[in-house]
Amino acid sequence: MKNKTWSRRKFIKNASLASLSALLAGPSKVLGAQNATTIAPTADSVILLWMAGGMAHTETFDPKEPIEFRKNIRYQLIKSTCKSIPTSLDGVNFSEGLEEMAKLADRMTVVRSFKPPDLGHVLHARHQFHWHTGYAPPQSIAAPHIASMLAKALGPKNPDIPPFIHIGQRLDLDGSPEVKAFLSPGFLGLEYAPMLIPFPEDAGKIMSPPSGMTKARFQSRQNFYKELLKDSPLKEFGSDYQQESFKKAISNSERLLNSPSKKAFDISLEAKEKYDIYNTGRFGRGCLLAKRLVEEGARFVEVSTEHIPFGNWDTHHTGHKRVMEMKQMIDRPVSQLIKDLEEKGLLDRTMIVLASEFSRATVIKPKEVDLKDPRYLVRGPLSYGLHKHYTGAGSMLMIGGGAKKGFVYGKTADVVPCETIENPVSLTDFHATMFHALGIPPDLSFDVERRPYYITQDGKGKVVRDLLV
Repeated sequence: MKNKTWSRRKFIKNASLASLSALLAGPSKVLGAQNATTIAPTADSVILLWMAGGMAHTETFDPKEPIEFRKNIRYQLIKSTCKSIPTSLDGVNFSEGLEEMAKLADRMTVVRSFKPPDLGHVLHARHQFHWHTGYAPPQSIAAPHIASMLAKALGPKNPDIPPFIHIGQRLDLDGSPEVKAFLSPGFLGLEYAPMLIPFPEDAGKIMSPPSGMTKARFQSRQNFYKELLKDSPLKEFGSDYQQESFKKAISNSERLLNSPSKKAFDISLEAKEKYDIYNTGRFGRGCLLAKRLVEEGARFVEVSTEHIPFGNWDTHHTGHKRVMEMKQMIDRPVSQLIKDLEEKGLLDRTMIVLASEFSRATVIKPKEVDLKDPRYLVRGPLSYGLHKHYTGAGSMLMIGGGAKKGFVYGKTADVVPCETIENPVSLTDFHATMFHALGIPPDLSFDVERRPYYITQDGKGKVVRDLLV
């Protein structure tokens, strides 16, 4: 694997082939787990807060001794560029810029020992695909997003609300084909596809016919479209299962447009005082929309800070400045989301997960490089911060839905690159833990082309029970 060259073009080619295989796939059905026992769920819904681009653990929820900027300082001395601040848990610190979240640490499980896998090359495309599907690309069959598998296994909470809603990611940017590869229901069919909302402030408008079009005209077009589907090209290329799934997706969309539940998508209906707290940008407004959707019965909502190559958490330059800006973007809305769900009595049954594809470090293997080389000296503010993709450690948060309160799990070293040294948590095991909270065993599988496709990789995920009550 390590000798294999991976490029964006090759990734997209393989993803396209997998999508074609999904179209041709036959029936998909949920198969029971081996030696299954009934799991009492502690969560009904999930909100995934996705820190796209690689959130540095030592600059957020696992701070180390900081070092201030000065020219020509050696990279291997820089553990962190941010000061530590106290939290509501004695002896537990977060990084500055997360003051509001620090006040709520007593509601959280802080996982400080996430260990992303070695996938041959540490690339956003591969690791984001792996995090969201549980499988490394390429796959011989289109891998579903974990939310699509969850929707298939559990069904909707509210039949009028799409079970999987993704907020905040535009798909017309550089790098978006790689994102599309995992924002997919895969072989499960279009009825389990995500509802994509790039701009949360426009979500309410999506629920109405286009400007100038009457409801009667809109309904007439819907009826005409259904007639066209009877002679759809899918009859030649798609399986009966995929055709039926497509029709169900159309019916589900129509039901939502005629449901009172569609008001949940309109964040302008929120009180101005509350709206202003969330309004730190598109991510903050996305958190507000996620709150409203979970209140209305959404099963899985993902809110992304948005994957932009060399933007947002992808801090290859101006690292410190950008990290501080990103924390300002997330701190207030994430905190308010927790408080609002708690106030509504929904936090106990809603699991909030905050995660990223990998972390970042200054020097990955300090013993193998000449640290006196000018390339390993900080020359100015542009190179001050944590830049390199790093899979030796990572931080995640779990709040509500059966996660322990006021609990820190795992430990990282205090020397660069601050790798995981206690209780490593693999992605497969983390997925198993999250699914367990939802009442789903890690070896639950879906039948596709007469083969089992497991909800965790090969059905081998192990629940990290220390993370749950």
